[in-house]
Amino acid sequence: MAASARRGSPLTLEEISSTALRLMDQGGVEGLSMRKLAAELDVNPMSLYHHVESKETLLGLVCHGAAERMHLPPDDGAPWQDQLRALALAYHGHAREHPALWTYVHNHPETISDRRMPLWEVLYRILRLAGVPEEELRRTGDVLHAFVSGFVLFETHGHMTDDPEEIDRTFDTAINLIVQGLEAIR
Repeated sequence: MAASARRGSPLTLEEISSTALRLMDQGGVEGLSMRKLAAELDVNPMSLYHHVESKETLLGLVCHGAAERMHLPPDDGAPWQDQLRALALAYHGHAREHPALWTYVHNHPETISDRRMPLWEVLYRILRLAGVPEEELRRTGDVLHAFVSGFVLFETHGHMTDDPEEIDRTFDTAINLIVQGLEAIR
C-alpha cells in the first residue's frame, strides 16, 4: 500500500472502517460520503477506491467489522441461559452505541447474513447447548434474530420510552421470554 502524500502513512481497512463508523454515528448513513471520509482520513478521495469499490462496499465492510467487534460471550461453561442473555445484551448494547449502523443492517440484512460470522457461530453454539436440534438451528436462530432485531428497531426509531432504565427492564423481559420459550421446547 502506498502512503498518502498528505498523511505520510498507508491506509488500512480497519482505519477506513472505524472512521466510517464514527461518521455514521455522527450523521447517519446519509452523513457518510467518500469525500467526507477521505477528508477525515486526510487522503485524496480516490485513495479510498484502492481499498473499497464503492460506498455500498464500504457500508458492507463497516457492518461486517462492527459485527466482528461485538463482545460475544465465550464458551466458558456457563449455563446456556446466561450465555444467551450475554449475547442478547451484547447485540442490544452495540445497537444502542451505533443506531444508524444497525438501522442500515436491518434494512440490508445481506450485510450480516454470512452464517460463518462469529455472531451466528456463537448463537448456534448456544442454541446447541439449549438442546435445539441441528436441523432447527437456522430457523430458530432466524426467529431469535428477528425478535431481538425488532426490539432494537422499535427502540432506535423512538417507539419506546426515552428512559434507559425502563428500556433495560423491557429488554430483560424480552430475554426472559426467549429463554423460557427455548426451555419449553427442550
